Amino acid sequence: TPASSLHVCYCLTPTRFLWNTDEYLARENLMPPLRLTLLPLLLALRRWDQKMAKRVDRFVAISRAVASRIKSHYGRDSVIIHPPVDVDSFSATKDIGDYFLVVSRLAPYKRVDLAVAACTRLKLPLKVIGSGRDLRPLKSIAGPTIEFLGQLDDTQVRHHLARCKALIFPGEEDFGIVPVEAQASGRPVVAYGAGGALDTIIPGQTGEFFNEPNVDALMEVLQHFDDSRYSPEEMNSNARKFGEAVFSEAFTRFVINAHAQHRK
Repeated sequence: TPASSLHVCYCLTPTRFLWNTDEYLARENLMPPLRLTLLPLLLALRRWDQKMAKRVDRFVAISRAVASRIKSHYGRDSVIIHPPVDVDSFSATKDIGDYFLVVSRLAPYKRVDLAVAACTRLKLPLKVIGSGRDLRPLKSIAGPTIEFLGQLDDTQVRHHLARCKALIFPGEEDFGIVPVEAQASGRPVVAYGAGGALDTIIPGQTGEFFNEPNVDALMEVLQHFDDSRYSPEEMNSNARKFGEAVFSEAFTRFVINAHAQHRK
């Protein structure tokens, strides 16, 4: 861009397959020779990515985890402005069921397998909403308490979010929209304690974390989980911190201030 232009990057995350290659490929079952073949290409793309990052005037990150990656990979500071969530489309109900819920694309890195395996071993009801290439492997480890609902429309998803005992969010995400939607629905979240979940969930108030990405750690939380301990009003209030109006005001203010500084 010309020197007079302000280049703002709203960064969802530095490219996963470049900078978190091992984690990204861990569950993809790629043969070692193929990984070795990819390495020179990945190194070249990383150098290109770092070069492009230098052209950005100001970085905005969607979570603390992403801000940390921007600092690590690009050597740049960033401001955190969380993504907008349509919290007004969700509401609480007193008609609560006895099932846990997963809402996710069924891809290996989403770690839905942790929720399926934990609920199978504990014989807890679990409904899984979503589709993807991991469906068959997930069904192969699922017990009789696991129900796969497939891809549902928004109205059906909102119905289940408002009535689940809790949402299980087993993967590490850059931000994670669904946990905020669950809280807007007055329901708590059991999440892996990493990534964007650390920004959106308050342990003991709007949900709980399990701190290792394995079945035993998740089971430990689910065994003692009591959804009656959480206030729907408090969860909804926390979700509203991530509403669309909050994002619009914060991002607009950031760009105006950044532009004024850029012109000096």
